Formats: sequence, structure tokens, C-alpha cells
Amino acid sequence: MILIRHGQSEFNVVYSVTRQDPGIPDPRLTEEGRRQATAVADALADADIAELVASPYTRALETAAIIAERLALPIRIDPEVREHCRFQCDIGTHRSELATRWPALDFGHLPERWWPELDETDAQLIGRCRAFRSRMADHPDWRRVAVVSHWGFIRGLTGQAVTNGQHLRFDPREG
Repeated sequence: MILIRHGQSEFNVVYSVTRQDPGIPDPRLTEEGRRQATAVADALADADIAELVASPYTRALETAAIIAERLALPIRIDPEVREHCRFQCDIGTHRSELATRWPALDFGHLPERWWPELDETDAQLIGRCRAFRSRMADHPDWRRVAVVSHWGFIRGLTGQAVTNGQHLRFDPREG
């Protein structure tokens, strides 16, 4: 499986300099973030990906849309791979609005408000990571899955901190 951190968002631009939450709910990608998503798509062109899974946050959906278009892949939305809910950027967009913005994607399995309160605990994050790992370990074609996710989720799953637009291989059967 390939894990991809979304491209740079409006939140990341401010937070990386100030280390303070700029108060931007569900931020969009910056131009640099779109460039990073294109670079990931180019890097994965020969990776034999069959399925692209994405978090329902806007920055992940925009990243996934760029990758999906370049690699001709369908996108499946999975709220389990969302960010560790701690900052204003982790306040999501309601399902009905996401469905209007991305009419080709299926959001029907999400509740209208799919993100938790901003006090998600480390234990809750690790529980989501374990559930996802277990589910993916049983996936018959996990090697051909790419997941567009977030710093906190990827770190919780792998123990590795990744930068915007970075991707890494991950074996859900290990660990």
C-alpha cells in the first residue's frame, strides 16, 4: 500500500511558520499543494495502483482528485483515514456540501457531520489506525491501494512523520 500525505494547505503555510492554529476550517490546497499532488501522481505513474482511498477533508480530496485525474483512478472516501482532530483545520465540511462540490464521488455512507469534536484523544487515533491496518491487511489487493491522508494519521499508523506531498510504502500485515 502507498500512503500519501495531502499537498500543502492554507493551514500548513501559516502553521509551519508560527506553530499557531490560524483558525481555518477545512482548508484548501495552495498552489504549492497542487504542485505537490501533481508530483506525487507523476512519481506513482508506474506503481500499478488500482484503488485510491481519500480522507473527506478538502485538502485530501483536492490532492486525490489531482492524482486520480492523472492516473485515471476512482476515488473511494474513507473517514477512518481522516486527520487527528485537534486544530480548526480538522473541522470538516458537511457531507451535503462535499457531495455538491464533488458530484462524481460517493459520500452517501458518511453522516452529515462526519468529523469528531476537536478533542480526539491519542487513544482514539490509535484505535482508528489499528482498525484501518486490520481491515487493509485483509484486503485482497492491498498492494495496489494508495491512501491520501494526513500527518497525524500516517504517523499514528507508521510512526513516521511525513511532509506535505510525501508518499511512502506501507505493509499493513507488519507491526
